[in-house]
Amino acid sequence: MKYLPIIWSNLGRKKIRTVLTLLSIAVAFILFGYLAAIEEALGQGVSIAGADRLIVRHKVSLIQLLPVSYHARIAQIDGVDRVGHSTWFGGIYQEPRNFFAQIAVEPDEFLALFPEFKLPAEQLENWQRTRTGAVVGKDTADRYGFKIGDRVPIQATIWQKKDGNEAWEFDIVGIYEGTKPGVDETQFLFRYDYFDEARLGGEGEVGWYTVKVGDPDRAEEIARQIDIQFANSPAETKAETEGAFVQGFAKQVGNIGAIMKAILSAVFFTILLVAGNTMAQTVRERVVEIGVLKSIGFTDTKILSLVLAESCLIALVGGGIGLSIALVLVSAGDPTGGGLPVFFFPTPKLIVGVGLALLLGLLTGFFPAVRAMRLQIAEALRRN
Repeated sequence: MKYLPIIWSNLGRKKIRTVLTLLSIAVAFILFGYLAAIEEALGQGVSIAGADRLIVRHKVSLIQLLPVSYHARIAQIDGVDRVGHSTWFGGIYQEPRNFFAQIAVEPDEFLALFPEFKLPAEQLENWQRTRTGAVVGKDTADRYGFKIGDRVPIQATIWQKKDGNEAWEFDIVGIYEGTKPGVDETQFLFRYDYFDEARLGGEGEVGWYTVKVGDPDRAEEIARQIDIQFANSPAETKAETEGAFVQGFAKQVGNIGAIMKAILSAVFFTILLVAGNTMAQTVRERVVEIGVLKSIGFTDTKILSLVLAESCLIALVGGGIGLSIALVLVSAGDPTGGGLPVFFFPTPKLIVGVGLALLLGLLTGFFPAVRAMRLQIAEALRRN
């Protein structure tokens, strides 16, 4: 851009003011990045939920269990490709603050239903051979120093053992990783058959079912068929798409989207005033120079473009700095130490951030730019 030197010169006129404006914009976008990651975390990765997966739980609540016999009946429904079940364990590792999800699953079915969980073939074979075997996500393994071959005791809080021992012991036979950002790498997965045989009470019951359908367009129809199948039974079901299930779970915490929008609206309104005032002052200080530019042939359109380009450059540089810092900080991992297992800056929100920076530049520069465009040469030069 041939007018870039003029813009840089104008920005360097009041260096401290320019730096403070950039910093205020950067802070706003750091906050935007963190809030975007927190929203994604509390939604437990809604954006990566499988469109072809259904979650089937007890109609009343997740706390109540479903019979394991439902597995075969769900599998017989037209359009269902695969069925697996999971059961929440909810134990404690060493201290209550050491939280990570522990879930009893069927190894083969679970990995077939969730291909985004990557486990080496030899580790899967070991899991299939080892009754007390467990696989753990890479994040949790790194956090606690778990290695393949370790024996990990988990203190029971819900499920007591028949033998009276309060500690369940598991042998780590594998460490899984996610195949894409947003996959929960904090879970501790162990075999349902060992769990069901050893627990005191609840035998033959599971927490929820995950169902893979052949045609995602039929997901809601198949969900209704599942619920009809078990209507008026002692354990009625509620089947819904995985995305809807995750969103419903997140809403128990609160309307995260509305909270995020309210905070960001307040922050960006404040930044709009700060940056807008900066641009207004800049134009007022350059009235004579604008008059000179017009006198040597700069059209009203060029003057408008110069001021808008300057405001957009400030906003984009400040926003770029803020988004870059947010990306680095968020990539360092969950700041709560396990409370937010899915914690990353989603690419769509990053793009939204760039768009917001551009919009901020246009809004803050519009009125000063129009004022500069309408300035008469004679009036501007008289102010010298």
